[in-house]
Amino acid sequence: MVALLFAIDVAVAPFAAVPAAHVDAFIPVLQSVACVIDLITAGLLFSQYSIRPLRAGLAIASGYLFSGLFAFAQTLAFPAAYSAPGLIGDGLNTAAWLFVLWHTAFPVAVLTYALSKNREEMPGDPVKSPTRAIPATIAAVLAATAALTFVVSAFPALLPALYADQARQTMWASAANVYLWLLNSAALAVLFWRRRTILDLWLMVTLFAWWPNFLMAIFFTVVRFSIGWYIFRCLAVVASSTLLFVLLAEMTMLYARLASSILLLRRERTGRLASVEAASAAIAHEIRQPLAGIASLGSAGLRWLDRKPVDVEKARSCFSSILGAAQRSEEIITSVRGLFKKTPNHRTMVQLNDVSRLVMRLARHDLLTSGIAVTTDYQEDLPPIYADHTQLQQVILNLVKNAIDAMHGRPLGERRLRLATGSDGHSAVLFYIRDSGPGVAAEDRERIFNPFFTTKSTGMGLGLSICRTIIEEHGGTLRLTKSGPAGSTFEISLPIAASQQAAEAKPAAGAADRPTPPLVPG
Repeated sequence: MVALLFAIDVAVAPFAAVPAAHVDAFIPVLQSVACVIDLITAGLLFSQYSIRPLRAGLAIASGYLFSGLFAFAQTLAFPAAYSAPGLIGDGLNTAAWLFVLWHTAFPVAVLTYALSKNREEMPGDPVKSPTRAIPATIAAVLAATAALTFVVSAFPALLPALYADQARQTMWASAANVYLWLLNSAALAVLFWRRRTILDLWLMVTLFAWWPNFLMAIFFTVVRFSIGWYIFRCLAVVASSTLLFVLLAEMTMLYARLASSILLLRRERTGRLASVEAASAAIAHEIRQPLAGIASLGSAGLRWLDRKPVDVEKARSCFSSILGAAQRSEEIITSVRGLFKKTPNHRTMVQLNDVSRLVMRLARHDLLTSGIAVTTDYQEDLPPIYADHTQLQQVILNLVKNAIDAMHGRPLGERRLRLATGSDGHSAVLFYIRDSGPGVAAEDRERIFNPFFTTKSTGMGLGLSICRTIIEEHGGTLRLTKSGPAGSTFEISLPIAASQQAAEAKPAAGAADRPTPPLVPG
């Protein structure tokens, strides 16, 4: 795009000052298109900010909002656009000053974006609340645009004259165009130095596309309604609109991926429910016979004990048979469970922090909808673990959703979720999740990991059981470390990759085998 723009600029330069047809409708049409494009782009950027609230996103969205508003304001002041002297201003210099303000606000916004885009916001920073930050920013931009437009249109005599007449610039105009080109170039240079994303790339194209407008105004006296003036204005609008098309294309691609992921998730969930039903039916069918035998043997044993004299040997034989039937029931359950176990496991080197961040992105909508304030404290030098990424993601996502459900009864200002990672300093990495819900009742704390036990009216009682099974299959432990009226804390301990083989060779340590590590401060 830059090469094409440069080639067209070079080809047009010799004819830039040649007068062309005086088309008064050109400015209203072109500026209206530019206004609509910039406002839509600003809307998309604000929506991205609502998903990931960083100051850089707010800055560049404000820049496009400024650009769209000033493009519209300049149309109202441009001579012969809607009326001979323009609807606002003095009919000569107001439009030029609005152009200067327009192309000052946008590069300043790009500079702010480039200088702040690599900074992560501090926890609790008010800028992280999109519902307050976006309306406040829009209101501030509207107020600033209205105030500046009023000043340059109501008091043009107080400002240096940029045009002597419709065909001649003053020395102030040349100075203004030098200033605009330098500011634009500075924004382009800083953005190039700190470039990282596709957005950065197309912002650089947009900044470069305005260069000919400034350079032509510096070196040529006749600027309006010349060949160069028409062509360079059109190229700038076309180049700036490419960012909108890029954003739309990315949104379409992300929507397609999301739709595909949701479809796969629904199929997987349906498959899991079918597996649960099949496993339950198989266990019920196979275990009915030993259970019936246990009941019959127990009744017979009691009858032998009731005899006078007591027939101890026959009673002992009945009870021995009961033990055998119970052992056979356990073998049946283990066998049926193995039929429905997912194999093979796709394990790779996994960074626990990355899995947690991905889960928070997946759960972001539910967290925002529920009004839950989230804080994280990740230890960035965690050693990797050897795990199935999908299963580990499923475990953490299930714990997050349980926490969301637990806090539904809390007032909005008291819903807090905290995630943290750490290390025991030896052979395991730790993950903590703490909510501010009502806690787990003392009598239920040992049973919450049992299959089919649930405290929810609509729950199946399988979530925590499956989570613990997955963690134990990875050689780790999942346990409830703290619970009370202020909330509950769950801990996951997983062996680091170097000790994975040893961890899988030994049974996982029980909750009583080691002390509870403290949750990281904060």
